[in-house]
Amino acid sequence: MNKTEGLTHFDAHGASRMVDVTAKPVTDRLAVAVGRVRMRHETLSLILDRKMAKGDVLEVARLAGIMAAKRVDELIPLCHSLNLSAVDIAFEPDAPSGMIKITARVRCQGSTGVEMEALTAVSVAGLTIYDMCKAVDRDMMLEGVCLLEKSGGRSGHYVRVL
Repeated sequence: MNKTEGLTHFDAHGASRMVDVTAKPVTDRLAVAVGRVRMRHETLSLILDRKMAKGDVLEVARLAGIMAAKRVDELIPLCHSLNLSAVDIAFEPDAPSGMIKITARVRCQGSTGVEMEALTAVSVAGLTIYDMCKAVDRDMMLEGVCLLEKSGGRSGHYVRVL
């Protein structure tokens, strides 16, 4: 077995390539990703009370996540350009835990999936929260970024077992 056998982003000689999806059917694609930003309770209070000096943290993070999902092909080598039909980012603050859960749902009609778009949206939204709050809390952590669900395409429907 050669070192690249079974890896779709390399040809038989080990050279990088973009996977050819020309023959794949266009289907409805969905991906849902999640992640969390852990912070001090005081930081979470400032965010929720909209008292952070840089502005409304969650709305800026939502826009950053949406923008990032639309630019994945520019950020991740060999990703296809996709015409996204929807990007939704939701925040669930958990005051007792000092966390904000970030969930991104991304949809398109295409011949390849939107997992990277959803994962990137969560990551950039979390990084934006960090950036906007780092002056008051350098101990924040972005954690647990993962794919929760994916549907459409040949591999079928996937749901992470929690």
